[in-house]
Amino acid sequence: MFDYETMRLIWWGLLGALLIGFAITDGFDMGVAILLPFLGKNDTERRVIINSIGSVWEGNQVWFITAGGALFAAWPVAYAVAFSGFYFALLLTLFALFLRPIGFDYRSKLPSQKWRNNWDIALFTGGFVPALIFGVAFGNLLQGVPFHFDNDMRIFYTGSFWALLNPFALAAGLLSLSMLIMHGAVYLQLKTEGDINRRCKKVVTVSAITALAIFAVAGIWVANIDGYQITTEVLPNAPSNPLAKIVSKAPGLWLDNYAHYPVLWAIPALAFVAGAITIVLSKIERPGLAFITSSLTLTSIILTAGVSMFPFLMPSSSAVNSSLTVWDASSSLTTLKIMLWATVIFLPIVLVYTTWVFRILRGKVTSEHIHQNDHTVF
Repeated sequence: MFDYETMRLIWWGLLGALLIGFAITDGFDMGVAILLPFLGKNDTERRVIINSIGSVWEGNQVWFITAGGALFAAWPVAYAVAFSGFYFALLLTLFALFLRPIGFDYRSKLPSQKWRNNWDIALFTGGFVPALIFGVAFGNLLQGVPFHFDNDMRIFYTGSFWALLNPFALAAGLLSLSMLIMHGAVYLQLKTEGDINRRCKKVVTVSAITALAIFAVAGIWVANIDGYQITTEVLPNAPSNPLAKIVSKAPGLWLDNYAHYPVLWAIPALAFVAGAITIVLSKIERPGLAFITSSLTLTSIILTAGVSMFPFLMPSSSAVNSSLTVWDASSSLTTLKIMLWATVIFLPIVLVYTTWVFRILRGKVTSEHIHQNDHTVF
């Protein structure tokens, strides 16, 4: 049906789509969790905020799990290197994510304010830590990860957890935080009314401006850090072998794709346009449309990183020829074909039931609803 090159491109696109789906869906409930201690001024308001995402957050995590599964199956070498190099960061993320289900389930079990405040902190942590670390991970990918292969294709990671927290990576983490806070505030504006709704509008403006400012600074920064480029012949249909190429590293190479295809500049430009429109739509009380433009902002920022790095999936800073690319880190052609059929069948089902769930659960969460259903809501 498709040759190896086409299948690799398809799976690169599908992995990006899954990451974007995760950012849009699970991103807004992480943003809401981060805002919980700040926008909820009393227990009732905090319960309103929690219940705005309480019925959908578990379904949103399907995108995260699916993206991890797709990375494992389609790009097993990249999966192995990522989980070796980012092990402690991913473990920290996992422990933070553990706080979310127990936070939702146990927060309102006791009337004690101290009990509830502690679980509010847990929910905040479950949103803040993953949002920050995912951005830090992208920042490190753009700089290159210190790993190499030996002649037997064994992976050796030579970095440390603290080295991941470098200035550029932290800037990427702050970008991730600010854009998810913006997205969460837009969603919360859509789902609430009164004082919470008014506070959300201010947060949307501040977080959107912050995200776009950091995005602009990061773009200038990327133009001055080392990028990567394959200098030997690319064999898109060859068997996967990360060591069968020569890679060069030099400042500004991450802008090389934009130099060859100027139309790609439309992607980062869309982030600024969509972000600005999000602010305007939030101010004029059109949160539904603002949620769409906020989603476009997130999509454009993630696509900008992906397009800048293409065809690299995980460049190596310590042994550049060990860098992983779309052309040499994939599973076999047969595996990619089987997975594509599974995706064609099941991804539409996921999209349909996700759309149905959000349609059924549409509408605002109010203080009256919380008081009337005190024992059945979070």
